[in-house]
Amino acid sequence: MATNAFGVKVENNPAQSKLTELGVTAWPKWSCGPSKFPWSFTATETMYLLEGKVIVQVDGHEGSFTIGAGDLAVFPKGMKVTWDVLEAVNKHYSLEK
Repeated sequence: MATNAFGVKVENNPAQSKLTELGVTAWPKWSCGPSKFPWSFTATETMYLLEGKVIVQVDGHEGSFTIGAGDLAVFPKGMKVTWDVLEAVNKHYSLEK
């Protein structure tokens, strides 16, 4: 079931059929170790986290939300966030053209 956190759609443990339909395994991979940094999404990005745990703070909003291994998340173009990587992240990602 998908939830919406500050404009970010997050689906925990989506069905394998959905991941296959999206072609997730063919998407590029990105990884990083524990760190904290600002990030601006220059395109709508869909990501599937294979490993890790991140606290996401969206600029201009109070509070935060967490994404982690098994989550499929869609961040809208133009969103500015701070990523606080608690556990090393390994993810597949796709940028909207």
